[in-house]
Amino acid sequence: MSPNLYHLASLLAPGSDRSLGRVASDLASAGVPVFPCVPGQKRPLTPRGFHDATTDLAQIEHWWTRWPEANLGLPTGAVSGVVVVDVDVREHVDGRESMRRALDAGRAGVPVFTVVSPSGGRHGYYPATPDVVQRSWQAARAGVDFRGDGGYIVIPPSHTAAGSYRLATVRQGAASGIDSDALREFLDPRPSPRPRTTHRGMAPSEAGVVVSRLAAWVAGLGEGERNRGLFWAACRAAEHDIAPATAVEALGAAASEAGLGPREIAATVRSAYRTTHPTTSTAPRPTEPAAASPVRVPVGAGWGLA
Repeated sequence: MSPNLYHLASLLAPGSDRSLGRVASDLASAGVPVFPCVPGQKRPLTPRGFHDATTDLAQIEHWWTRWPEANLGLPTGAVSGVVVVDVDVREHVDGRESMRRALDAGRAGVPVFTVVSPSGGRHGYYPATPDVVQRSWQAARAGVDFRGDGGYIVIPPSHTAAGSYRLATVRQGAASGIDSDALREFLDPRPSPRPRTTHRGMAPSEAGVVVSRLAAWVAGLGEGERNRGLFWAACRAAEHDIAPATAVEALGAAASEAGLGPREIAATVRSAYRTTHPTTSTAPRPTEPAAASPVRVPVGAGWGLA
């Protein structure tokens, strides 16, 4: 059952007792599954990462007694009923402009609430769409990632060396959900895929299971094993004749959670596909310009994009 996102926002708001363990217990009591991440980082502490998320109070108490400074991870998608649009701000990419265009074009509504990340980016929280698979993806060139099924997000009051995650805006009457596929197609248009017959005779649904499992494994990789692990996973995807664009999308979102940057991710996946299929092209396509819209959504009222 999806949590009430307004109640979730209230649990993430600043308060007198903002210890990580206390917030973890409050979230679990409200039916929101959480799991611990390395103190000051985004990498999971548990063996199965976001798959270990729970609402069991005894387990929560055990984790945060053992790791009192552990950051808080929230699995996204159907498991929690929450999906998140992650707007990045980096040296060469500003996802805020991409999100403004998407809002103007009606490809996304105002989220229920937003969180400011330590890097200055924004996380927009929406309710997951019931009975619809909303897979995590990464649109690196647009500076926007989507955290849905097969992903997770670090939440307040977690912190890194750069600063803390903090609740920024809460909007009454916000969007009832988000069409993640429409948003991805707007931000990173892709040609219609050609039907492919794999040497293993895999149906599309089977290929989806393979790439989802690989992505979940990549998301849990630790420091020192991330590049090699991503390369291995991309090679396995190539061996199963999974389209390069699908591999970059699914494995890229997972590798981003593990701490790799978009350029490093793209280079590693390309290298894996060249190694496995020397004639396969994984070169990025130019981004198509978005059509202008005469109507402007009041961005500042909900997303808080300056």
